[in-house]
Amino acid sequence: MYGWSLLAFNINILLNFKIKSRLLEVELNMDLLPWAVMAILSTLTGILLVLFLVSSPLRMSFFLFLFLILLGGAIAWAVIFFTSPQLFLVIIFGLVFFIGGFLGSTLGFLNQNENRDLPMLTRQPGENGLGHTAVIYFTHGEPPGYDPFPWLETIREFDHDNVPFIPFPFRPFFFHGIRKEYLQAGGSSHNQIHGYIFRALQASFSETEKAKYRFFLAFLDSNPRPDEMVIKAINEGADRIILLPIFITISSHTLAGQEMVAALDPEKYGVIVKMAEPLWNSSILREHFIKKAEVARGNTDRDQIGILLVGHGQPKAWDGIYPTQTEQENLYRDGIKQTFVSQGYKDENIFSAWMSFKNPSIEEGLHALTRNNISKILVFSASISAASLHSEIDVPNAIKKAKISRSIQVINMGAFGDPLDPLVINAIRERILSCAV
Repeated sequence: MYGWSLLAFNINILLNFKIKSRLLEVELNMDLLPWAVMAILSTLTGILLVLFLVSSPLRMSFFLFLFLILLGGAIAWAVIFFTSPQLFLVIIFGLVFFIGGFLGSTLGFLNQNENRDLPMLTRQPGENGLGHTAVIYFTHGEPPGYDPFPWLETIREFDHDNVPFIPFPFRPFFFHGIRKEYLQAGGSSHNQIHGYIFRALQASFSETEKAKYRFFLAFLDSNPRPDEMVIKAINEGADRIILLPIFITISSHTLAGQEMVAALDPEKYGVIVKMAEPLWNSSILREHFIKKAEVARGNTDRDQIGILLVGHGQPKAWDGIYPTQTEQENLYRDGIKQTFVSQGYKDENIFSAWMSFKNPSIEEGLHALTRNNISKILVFSASISAASLHSEIDVPNAIKKAKISRSIQVINMGAFGDPLDPLVINAIRERILSCAV
């Protein structure tokens, strides 16, 4: 009997201990539940903020709505389920998880890669071509609508070359700014204008000349890319390829195009590749600026006209990597200036400024010109190949920011790419023919 009583006693103790442990566990879980929910709400709020900042215009309102709902939910949860003495700790706790969600989502966004499927190269090594030359007209490109991928690639280049840029945690706000510019501009016509220039260039060749060439349009920051068009050209029987960069200088952009093409090893298929010279030393293109200025000045005397030639600029760290960019951009604008002077414009009324990365800025250039006796300033986005966010949003914003006296008329002359101007077309055509020699 004693043994059974002892067994029953021990079982009773174990049952009581187990029940109390379960009750304590339930009580502990109930105490942790508000904290767990707060952590989830805060993390999701951080993620949704990033999604709102970087998403497309069609989805941004949806993510903003969810962000505000969860933010309000997190605040309400804190007020309802925590006591007043706990609120300070809850705020710190929530901020930690919010920042974690924000940074994690930022990292995931910045590490995205654009998926590109290149066509098959069907031509075999040793297979004879058809005897013609393929002209790969390639330029910067700018997506018609907001697209983060080109800028993601640029940021990676900056980081790789140790170029100072917006710190990692704040980069989603940079993309928010890009999207805002797209919305302000109503989209970008950059690629479309290059399409017009491309077709005008083709039309400038006679039927006899056209028999020698096949033309392909490509962009660095939009599809189709240069490598895709080179594959198409090789498959269609090109014996020779001319890379035609619609850029002012030899820079990171022109080298990127060359690297895309070199990766395909066209020489393996018996295809000779030649790179045309960018437009920095084109005397024909200089005349385009005179032509535009003459129309814009109207009845104003030339000595009353101020000319601001705005270059693109590159980070200082890149001057050592791509030295020709800044050098050729300066020589290009010096050549334009001398052409203006030869046409009766005053040397001291012609000023060069930079769009980004370098000084003097557009605002500084405008202020320098206003110190002269002028009544009109013509602002040229001299290095931009076709209307873009730079020429249509950034430059006008800089002009507005400069707060020039209303007694001086400031005119944004835009980019140089004009499909209706034979001077622009002939400047590009000249580059093709120089490679044909």
